[in-house]
Amino acid sequence: MTENNMPLGSIISLTGCKIYQQDHLVLSDVTLNIDRGEFVYLIGKVGSGKTSLIKTLNGQIPLQEGEALVSGFNLAMLKRKDIPKLRRNLGIVFQDFQLLSDRTVYSNLEFVLKATGWKNKNEIDERIVEVLEKVGLGTKGYKMPHQLSGGEQQRVVIARALLNDPDIILADEPTGNLDPETSDSIINILKDISKSGRAVIVATHNYTLLKKHIARTIKCEDGAISEANHDQELEFIH
Repeated sequence: MTENNMPLGSIISLTGCKIYQQDHLVLSDVTLNIDRGEFVYLIGKVGSGKTSLIKTLNGQIPLQEGEALVSGFNLAMLKRKDIPKLRRNLGIVFQDFQLLSDRTVYSNLEFVLKATGWKNKNEIDERIVEVLEKVGLGTKGYKMPHQLSGGEQQRVVIARALLNDPDIILADEPTGNLDPETSDSIINILKDISKSGRAVIVATHNYTLLKKHIARTIKCEDGAISEANHDQELEFIH
């Protein structure tokens, strides 16, 4: 164990956690370790606790019981003023993009950097070019969001998530609004990101992708989490 009691290599370590949605207990006795560079699916039916678990990891839902270390932050002791610091170590990818429709792709990314303390124009330019190239949109910075396809918009969202070089990417249904071919490309980008040493957690209902791009899978079911065995998951999937 390291000095903060996180297992060596882990970037997320939960022990005996209870996950609530408002006053409703949705997951109990959650014990989970995720390492740097791991790509992990989070599956389960609607209401099974997937999104609540993600919101707990990013500080949106307070952890009331259990021990949790996320990128060095103790969620049980997390103060409101520390939440922005935690979130700088996390990249969030939403299903519905949440891009600012009145400004270009470049300006969307610039807005996030300036909001998180970046001031040097050259450094801002370099970082935006770097993340757009990583997601295959190096020439699209001048475009408005409505001029992009759904898949391109989701690539911008992933670029935005990478801006502050996070330890962890949390992707909540990132392919929910996309066609199968585009969904494939998004998962490939997220898998490549995990190979750069970041932990990537993808909450998904897209079980076709899950079978095609096999990876460690955590299942939320009946108020608990468990490791899903792909060979035994066909019944659950359908």
